Amino acid sequence: MANGNLERFMGGSLLSVLVRLIFISLLVGAAMAFLGLSPRGLFDAAARFLRSLGDLGFGAVREVGQWVIAGALVVIPLWLLSRLFASRR
Repeated sequence: MANGNLERFMGGSLLSVLVRLIFISLLVGAAMAFLGLSPRGLFDAAARFLRSLGDLGFGAVREVGQWVIAGALVVIPLWLLSRLFASRR
């Protein structure tokens, strides 16, 4: 019974979801390699972009970002709990 709930929560059997995720990861990784992108490079570019926004004096952007992070610390665990309890039905 618990296995059926896990399959419903994940969207299929563990093995099929794992195979799909590996295949999609392979495609995305190949596309990123073809474009000369790396996860570290993307992270650094995003960090530089956010830092440049802050350097331009967008204090409001920083404050709104902090609100989003603070809200996410509450919303995401509640969402996860609701998904876990909804999957038991």
